[in-house]
Amino acid sequence: MVKLLSSAARIRSLAAVPTRAFATVNPNPPAAQPTKSKRRFEKLDDGLTFDDFLSGEVPPENERVILGNTKQPRLPSFLKHPIPTGASYSGIKKELRGLGLHTVCEEAKCPNIGECWGGGKGNATATIMLMGDQCTRGCRFCSVKTSRAPPPLDVHEPENTAEAISRWGLGYIVLTSVDRDDLVDGGAAHIASTISKIKQKAPSILVEALTPDFATKGVNVIHTVASSGLDVFAHNVETVERCTPFVRDRRAGFNQSLKVLEEAKKGAKAAGKEILTKSSIMLGVGEMEEEIHETLRRLRESDVDVVTFGQYMRPTKRHMKVDRYVEPEEFAKWKNVAEGMGFLYVASGPLVRSSYKAGEFFIENVLKKRRAAAAEHAASQLSTQPPEIAAKV
Repeated sequence: MVKLLSSAARIRSLAAVPTRAFATVNPNPPAAQPTKSKRRFEKLDDGLTFDDFLSGEVPPENERVILGNTKQPRLPSFLKHPIPTGASYSGIKKELRGLGLHTVCEEAKCPNIGECWGGGKGNATATIMLMGDQCTRGCRFCSVKTSRAPPPLDVHEPENTAEAISRWGLGYIVLTSVDRDDLVDGGAAHIASTISKIKQKAPSILVEALTPDFATKGVNVIHTVASSGLDVFAHNVETVERCTPFVRDRRAGFNQSLKVLEEAKKGAKAAGKEILTKSSIMLGVGEMEEEIHETLRRLRESDVDVVTFGQYMRPTKRHMKVDRYVEPEEFAKWKNVAEGMGFLYVASGPLVRSSYKAGEFFIENVLKKRRAAAAEHAASQLSTQPPEIAAKV
């Protein structure tokens, strides 16, 4: 009994001891911070009222709620484009899905996809992207997926590509590709095989190949593509030399790109073939006027035949920002400048891309004329032969 009483007394004495708050606990915690969504609604509640609109009084600048992106130029109306539709567009898209082929039109979010795919028979243009949809490079302007170890090449891709193109009835096809630094030849043999198969199935179609720079792979791989039967060998310098390190992947180089274009001409000539070379320049990435002049001069020194100018458009917020939106009048100016420097053909405009309406441009302006001239020359040579030799020919 005594033990029970002593235990009860001990419990009462412990209960009488005043409690202490921990030093880390704030007895008067601050009010919880409002969420981002709540703050937005509070700003709207504190903004203009219907009475403010009636009175016509505008609050001071620091009291206004500013909406939209104020950190880069606003997209001009001349760069806005309609949603792609049409029977030709739908047919090409369905065919691509069925054969498991990729296009840079879709992967790079090109604004002209509806116009190019929707062209009439013989005038529509599509740009097939070879060697998968994962690139080993990571250029700051490009929305194509990047991977250090892309999947192996599809051995059926050259045949599937040629089969699809022969069905479409296109007048002009552009082949491009991801960079494949992981391959011994950079994918040159794969590209050349695709071109050869297209020419076998559709001899009259004009083929342009927009190639990687094949850095560290040697000049022979460039010659492999250039002598494969294509009509236009394209490789883009993309921007002026000063901006190259900030725009393109660190493994790309301005001088390397010029060398690719020079070697393409040499390789084709050595194989007894005549090709056009082509390059493209994006405006609106921070270039200066004198640098554009210098770039054009260097391209002409490298015997480039065709150049295109287009506006850089930021594909996503993860990519580099637009420095400025170039007015159509400035694009017209650069077209005149380039033509005056001796380029065989120049396409220049805000929505022009490397392969934009390529079929329409080249079929009407360059390649068909060259083919006709070659045929006329062959006929004239034949007519000068003695009758017995001409009959054998």
